[in-house]
Amino acid sequence: MAIRKSAKLPQTAVLKQILKRCSSLGKKHGYDEHGLPDDVPKGHFAVYVGENRTRYIVPISFLSRPEFQSLLQQAEEEFGFNHDMGITIPCEEEVFEALTSSLR
Repeated sequence: MAIRKSAKLPQTAVLKQILKRCSSLGKKHGYDEHGLPDDVPKGHFAVYVGENRTRYIVPISFLSRPEFQSLLQQAEEEFGFNHDMGITIPCEEEVFEALTSSLR
């Protein structure tokens, strides 16, 4: 499944918004002068998975994969993207780890 296209924005614009929100969660300790997390390498972004909201760093290239897009669609349906908590993936950590290891 792919991310549903918004009637207002093309899919690339929606993905850019997701990355911007994910990368600019605030200027706190552990963030550089641009508001980007110090521990997230270039070309990656953070997501939070499961009930404990365990943080995972994943490559941006996952955004083009239908399997990962399906997870993002579930995240949007359950939590939406208009909050400052980062992208939360609504699945068990074991399922997320199995999926991401198969995408690498």
